[in-house]
This record gives sequence, C-alpha cells and structure tokens, in this order.
Amino acid sequence: MALPIAVQVYSVRDDAKADLRGTLEKIKAMGYDGVEFAGLYDHDPALIGSWCRELGLTPISAHVGIGLLKDDPRGTVAQYATIGCPYIAIPHLGEDLRPGSAGWPNTVEDIKMIAEECRAQGIQLLYHNHDFEFIRLEEGEYGLDQLYRLIPTVETQIDTCWVKAAGEDPAAYVRKYSGRAPIVHLKDFVGRRGAPKDSEDAFAFRPVGYGKQDFPAILAASRDAGAAWVVVEQDRPTMGKTALESIEMSINYLRSFDW
Repeated sequence: MALPIAVQVYSVRDDAKADLRGTLEKIKAMGYDGVEFAGLYDHDPALIGSWCRELGLTPISAHVGIGLLKDDPRGTVAQYATIGCPYIAIPHLGEDLRPGSAGWPNTVEDIKMIAEECRAQGIQLLYHNHDFEFIRLEEGEYGLDQLYRLIPTVETQIDTCWVKAAGEDPAAYVRKYSGRAPIVHLKDFVGRRGAPKDSEDAFAFRPVGYGKQDFPAILAASRDAGAAWVVVEQDRPTMGKTALESIEMSINYLRSFDW
C-alpha cells in the first residue's frame, strides 16, 4: 500500500510567498495528502493550522533553520506545535557548522538541546541531509552517521537525491535507518555534482520520476523502514516547467503505479 505523499513547500516558495493559502489549495487539488513547511511567510501559525484543517492537508513537518532553533528554541518550536506539525527538521548547516569543521562538536550539542525542547513540546526532531555530511571523519564514519549515532533522540529525514549524489545507494541508506526514518524525501536529478554547468553531465533537478533515481526501490525501502510519509521536493524547476507544474508532474508519476 502506498504511503501518504506530502510536498515540501520550499519547492513552490515563490508561489507560497505571493499567496500561501492559494498555493495550499493548489497543492491539495493536485492530490497531495500533506505539506512540509519551510517558513511561514509572515502568517500567524494558528491561521496556517486552520487552513490546513479546512483544506484537508496534514501539516506533517517543517524545515526550520538551526539558528532560529538555537536562538529561541521554546518560541520557535511552539510556532510549529501550534500549526500541528508532529516533526521539525533541521534542513541545512552552514560551512562553519558542518562535520569536519571546528564548529562541529558545538553543532552536535546544539542539536541535542533542540531535540530535547522539541520533545518537551511533543515534536520529534529530524535531521535532513545534503551531500556535505558524507565526509569521512577521523573515526572513519560519515559525518551524517556520526550525528545519528551521537544523538539518538534525533530521527532521520533521508534526502534521497543527496545520498545518490554523494555516491551511496538511497534505498540501502533508508533501510539502514529502519525504525528511525519517519519521513523520506523524494528528489530526482540528472547529471553529476561538480560537472561544468554547460556540459552534457551538468547537474540539474528534475520532477520525481524524470531523472536517474530508482524510485520503485526507494519507495519499497521506505515502506520496509517503517516510514510514515514520503515528501516530494524539487529545489529548482527545470525542463521549462514552473515550480507548480513540476510538483504536479511528481505526484502524477507517484500515482501512476502501485507501490
């Protein structure tokens, strides 16, 4: 049985900035079951929560910058508790905070603190990876794996595009964290990271199902790992499509076969 499908609102951020309510309506009309936020666009959290309930969209999660969570953990987490999000994900780390940097030990401690504040408010903290966490540290393990090992209170949000771009198998990586992978990010791409932008091998994002990813394998792994949701994300539209057209192509692909 297929898992419920959400979309990361960052994928349509310009539309959301111009008209968040209208964009949520369009997302629902496409057939999405839920949304993952990335900013509130100056709207009151209670209002956003009411819109989701009215439209029948589940607000499953939100990407929230580590700086906001560190500076005001209680107030920031409370915003998403008000909306009704059961998860918050740290989406990105600046270069001075990443595995292998001098700031990495402090990052680990900050995430531990944020995870405890989330737990106190009934929210589970996730960490969303890119490819820069796939650096071998002195201990021989990837930075991403070290993060998950050192902070057992944090669960995974595996971004399958960046796992593949880092040279690992996305399906295997999702299964590696079985029981700890409630949300899996579905993201497609073509090309190779680091290739010249004007070359045939240039890296570019694609709607789900239109790139190089093996999504039947990824979706099977997500089910096997106990995921509750999969989330469509496309950082930038390509192929001459708009952002809204791109996420519609993604869900149409995911609805086109049994999984």
